[in-house]
Amino acid sequence: MKFCSVCGAEVTLLIPEGDQRARHVCTACGCIHYQNPKLVVGSLPVYEDRVLLCRRAIEPRLGFWTLPSGFMEIGESTLEAAIRETLEEACARIEIEDLYTLMNVPQISQVHLIYRARLMDLDFAPGEESLETRLFTEAEIPWSDLAFRTNTLTLRHYFADRQAGKFAYHEETLHSQA
Repeated sequence: MKFCSVCGAEVTLLIPEGDQRARHVCTACGCIHYQNPKLVVGSLPVYEDRVLLCRRAIEPRLGFWTLPSGFMEIGESTLEAAIRETLEEACARIEIEDLYTLMNVPQISQVHLIYRARLMDLDFAPGEESLETRLFTEAEIPWSDLAFRTNTLTLRHYFADRQAGKFAYHEETLHSQA
């Protein structure tokens, strides 16, 4: 960051009084610009023994499969974001069951929250950000073509929990892979 989004003056990196981290501070108006992780919120829509995935029509990972998810918007709850993203990416209506996975991804300043959900009907289709939408059984999941490690881990947890007959909340911190 080089300039203040409030007044346009230059910012400098320093530790403000009462803080412990270096922040971008405006040299003119004194505004402190906090940069915090972004929330990526979505769902794991299930119908009978199948899960709904979307093939991405956008970068990053164009053409790869993903759970319907995206960045949370200002003014919405995480639950609302999961429902909205599922509708936008898969034109699918869902009923949220519970928060299923929370994945911290510190190297890219993101936190991914995925809700387990029930697909309300089979009236789904690709949204603007999807090339294709499809239901997959566990055996059909295109594991090597999944877009994000957070999705792979969420799906692995889901199938293991389903086999065990009990769904649990899962929280992890993903570290960079060498």
